[in-house]
Amino acid sequence: MPSFSILREDIFQPGPASLVSAALDELNRRYGGDSDTAHLDNEEMAPPRGGFFVARSDDGHLAGGVGLRSIVDPDLHLGEIKRLWVRPDLRQAGVARGLMAAVENYARDCGYAQLFLETGWAQPEAQAFYQRIGWTRIDDFPEGAFSYPLGIKFTRVF
Repeated sequence: MPSFSILREDIFQPGPASLVSAALDELNRRYGGDSDTAHLDNEEMAPPRGGFFVARSDDGHLAGGVGLRSIVDPDLHLGEIKRLWVRPDLRQAGVARGLMAAVENYARDCGYAQLFLETGWAQPEAQAFYQRIGWTRIDDFPEGAFSYPLGIKFTRVF
């Protein structure tokens, strides 16, 4: 099994930006059309209320990434996980689990009380993964937060 390291990196650097692009490309291929860039600005995944985590293999190559942003009102301490993506050749190698653990720990350190995420019907492997790692399926996001009507929503309370 390959080994990798996970660190928080600046979302505006080439590595993290390319991971976001890869995630959007996969979403476009799975769902068709344009990706959901209208409802997320990369700046939202920057400190102090956001962050982007990158997994790299021992040789420094990108393995995957995941972002965190505040949703609704920062004072409510609600966050959203965005753009979890792992290179296809490294899926099932623990990269996604490591990324989610890192971003959840960071969210706790930032004072978030509850996190949300959304996936879709064309991502059954993501749905199963989130349930496996302890996320709970829910019907709706908090009032005032954007979500897709057909999106499959999950939450995690700290």
